[in-house]
Amino acid sequence: MRALADFIMRGRVQATLVVVGCAAMPLLFWLSAAAGCLVFLRRGMSDAIGVLAWALLPALVWWFFGEPRTLMVLLGTLGLAALLRSGQSWNRVLLVSVALGLVYGLVLGAVFREPIEAMSQELQKLLPQMLDGLYQQMSVEERARLGALIAPVLNGLIAALLQIVSLLALMLGRYWQALLYNPGGFGREFRSIRTPLGSAMLLLACMLVGPNFGPQLAMLTPLCSVPLAFAGLALIHGLVAEKRLARFWLVGLYVTLLLFMQLIYPLLVVLAIVDSLIDFRGRMAPKNGAGNGSANGEG
Repeated sequence: MRALADFIMRGRVQATLVVVGCAAMPLLFWLSAAAGCLVFLRRGMSDAIGVLAWALLPALVWWFFGEPRTLMVLLGTLGLAALLRSGQSWNRVLLVSVALGLVYGLVLGAVFREPIEAMSQELQKLLPQMLDGLYQQMSVEERARLGALIAPVLNGLIAALLQIVSLLALMLGRYWQALLYNPGGFGREFRSIRTPLGSAMLLLACMLVGPNFGPQLAMLTPLCSVPLAFAGLALIHGLVAEKRLARFWLVGLYVTLLLFMQLIYPLLVVLAIVDSLIDFRGRMAPKNGAGNGSANGEG
C-alpha cells in the first residue's frame, strides 16, 4: 500500500494513471476514489483538479452504459474529503455521509427502479416462508404496509453499501496521507471517533421512527446505521490501543464481521449508542492526553 501511495504522489502523471486506470476498471472504482482523495487531501483542489478531471471521463462512460456507481462514489468521496480537509471532525463527516447516502438512494431509485421493484416483488412472495406463522397472523393492512417497505429498504441497503464504500475510500486516502507524512496520525483520528449523545439519539430515532412517516423514509434505517457502525469499530480499536482489550478481539471482530455480518453489524451499532452514553474510552483515558494531531502531516 505504501508503494502505491508513493507512486501516486510522485507526480501528476502517475496520479492520473492510477485514478483514471482504476476508474476504468469495474471493480476498482473505490481505489480510484481513494487515490483522488490522497491527492486532494495533500495538495488541495487547485493541484488536484487536473487529475480528478481526467477521472471523470471513465466515470461518465460507465454512467452512459448504465453504471452510475463509479461517478457517484468518486464525487461523493471527494465531497466528504473536502469536509475533512476544511478541518471538520470525523464525527461530522460520518453524519454528513447520511445525507450523501440519501442522494445515492435517490439516484439509485431513478436508475435501477425496475430491478429493485422486481427484487422486492420476489422477496414479497417469500415473506410467508421467511416469517413463518407470524405472517399469517398479520392483518391485510399490516401485510400491505410490510410489502410497501421492501423496495425502499432494498434501495436504502444498496445506497448504504455505497455510503460505506465512500467512507472506506476516504479512510484509505487519509491512511495513505498519514503513512507518507504523519505516521500514526490516522490511527489517532479513527480511534477518537465517538458519536455525541444528541447525534446518536437522532440517528436512532430516524432508524426506528422514520418508516412510520412513509414507506420511502424506510431507507433511513440502513443509512443512519452507518455512522454508528463506524463509531462502534472505532470504539473497539480504541479499547485495543489502550490495552483494555487484547488484539485478538480486533482480529476476531473482523473475521466474524465478514462471516456473520447480519449479527455483528447491529452489535456495533448498539455499542456505539452505549458508548455515546457511557464514554468507555474517556473514563480511563490518560490524563496527559497523548497526541491527537490530524493525519495530514501539515501541522
